[in-house]
Amino acid sequence: MKTIGLLGGMSWESTIPYYRLINEAVKQRLGGLHSAKLLLHSVDFAQIEACQRAGDWDAAGAHLAQAARGLQMAGAELLLIGANTMHKVAPAIEAAIDIPLLHVADATAQAVRAAGIARVGLLGTRFTMEQDFYVDRLASHGLEVLVPPPADREEIHRVIYAELCQGRFEDASRRVFRRVMADLVARGVGGIILGCTEIGLLVDAGDAAVPQFDTTRLHALAAVEAALAH
Repeated sequence: MKTIGLLGGMSWESTIPYYRLINEAVKQRLGGLHSAKLLLHSVDFAQIEACQRAGDWDAAGAHLAQAARGLQMAGAELLLIGANTMHKVAPAIEAAIDIPLLHVADATAQAVRAAGIARVGLLGTRFTMEQDFYVDRLASHGLEVLVPPPADREEIHRVIYAELCQGRFEDASRRVFRRVMADLVARGVGGIILGCTEIGLLVDAGDAAVPQFDTTRLHALAAVEAALAH
């Protein structure tokens, strides 16, 4: 079994499911008392969020690249960034390490394509929904990606940072997500990507009329496949 390196804490609310999902999948595959070989570097998310807000992605990338190097030096043989938005700085992280970085959008797109879906809705932070780094990565797998209109994007972004990242799960916000997903279905999507690792803590399969693709779960399972591939 290869050792998985996880850059977490962005936020720690969703890092906990990563740890649980990875270990559950290893136990399912190997049985008995088996669990994952895993190293975690959990950052102070307030520092990362300040860089996001200031648009200082170079500083955020340098911070995570240093953490990634530390995980490699500690013995990690593959790396996960436990956040969708911070894949914006994936190139800086990849340049700093000699081990594979498993990109969350690749794992997600493969699952969407395996389900026979070509047009998909994307929910996430404002950065993830509006910037090219994520949408283009999905499009490179042949997916057509639709996002909510500007006002809904702002509200989703607010809920993520003001509520989900702080462990708050409000019924009113769940209703917002249900409405936004229903609007995307009306626009013709065949599935919806929960493109923020915290969204799956708020909504589940019963909240939309089409399949949901929880990036946290898909990313964690892809890591286990890679760790056990040899």
